[in-house]
Amino acid sequence: MDFNGLSLDQAPPISAPLRFFITAPIFGMLAGILLLFSDSASLMSRYSIDAIVVTHLITIGLFGFIMLGALTQMLPVLASAKIPKVKFVSSMTHLFLLIGLLCMAAGLESGNAVLLWAASFLLGSGFVTIILSMLYAMKDVEHFTASIKGMRMSLYFAFLIVMMGVYLLHGYSNNDITQLHYEVANVHSTWAVFGFAGILIIGVAFQVLPMFYVAPRFKQFCKKRVVLLITAGLIIWMLLSFFAQEYTLYAKLWIVTFFWAFATTVWIKFNKRKRPISDVTVWYWRAASVFLTLGSFLWIFDEFFKHQYIVMVGILIGGGFILSIMLGMLYKIVPFLVWFHLNGMGYMTIPTMNEMINKTAAKMQYLLFILSLVGSVFSFYMPSALVPSALAFITSMAILEYNILAPVFIYMQTKKKKPDFDMSAFA
Repeated sequence: MDFNGLSLDQAPPISAPLRFFITAPIFGMLAGILLLFSDSASLMSRYSIDAIVVTHLITIGLFGFIMLGALTQMLPVLASAKIPKVKFVSSMTHLFLLIGLLCMAAGLESGNAVLLWAASFLLGSGFVTIILSMLYAMKDVEHFTASIKGMRMSLYFAFLIVMMGVYLLHGYSNNDITQLHYEVANVHSTWAVFGFAGILIIGVAFQVLPMFYVAPRFKQFCKKRVVLLITAGLIIWMLLSFFAQEYTLYAKLWIVTFFWAFATTVWIKFNKRKRPISDVTVWYWRAASVFLTLGSFLWIFDEFFKHQYIVMVGILIGGGFILSIMLGMLYKIVPFLVWFHLNGMGYMTIPTMNEMINKTAAKMQYLLFILSLVGSVFSFYMPSALVPSALAFITSMAILEYNILAPVFIYMQTKKKKPDFDMSAFA
């Protein structure tokens, strides 16, 4: 791996990111269980209660927790941006989001206004606290690399979609669902996928692909222009969706062009790696490139069919692209965290990063995850496919939880032993 340009001495306590990573697969399992007992016909509507609950258990509970954990770790390391009181901020945010998301799911399913008000306060407070803390930490960064600029832009989008989410939850709690509610929900979901998650992944890829995979570096045009061009496209698309819907297709084409180009670039860079060793994380990146391409073009195709396929677009891009990369990166980040923190405390005779994850279990988890995605797509035409795809997803998330906990147990067991060298004197 290439650690050039990293500020490893600025890393936060291991508990800050790990609490998010450990919790994320649990919400994935909850989403799978709800899918198991849902009707495939109701899930085909993006505005049905079951679809909204499942979507947010995955987007907040799975995507959100993984991304916040990753940002908590990467901002100090990549940007030397230390989040103030990171232990307090991360623990408070984690608790607020955990309880808030459960209140949201229960409130929407039961129609309980008190739970929805609680969810609105907890989710809004939790997200705003950590987003503003991260943006504050970035204000004194001296050298804004392409990765840091991408992370900062994604946080701006995150703040805006949180504000929209609070507004939408208030609509459900007050039983006040207007046409504006649906228009805001459309922007909320699109900006969450392409603005927050999409831009964050692109920004992180600038650093991660050369560092973890020894892949060729991205060209300067990609680093300097792509995030800004996507941002401009998303803003133009929002304005057109409110004031001139007949022209939104052109903004979609603009956005899709750059995401498709990113997917193609990632595939090419993996083919040009200096050490072309394949593992499950490479499979995830390659799968993400394929799903992003399919989902992007289906998003354009859907424009001609009155948004009949928008849920399928969400599965392909949200699950196939975003979640694939999130899961693949967990297999790199968690072992690295454990190895790095133990090494920093003076433990030398510890397993390597590759030895901390059971490769057979990781491959099984990947295959079940891909099967669940394919099954979810087919369930729109074959309702009988919903149950096996939900079971595959639940099992995949359970294996993922095991694969995350395994390195954590190594960390806990190793700390009980005396270190090879006492590094506390150098702190």
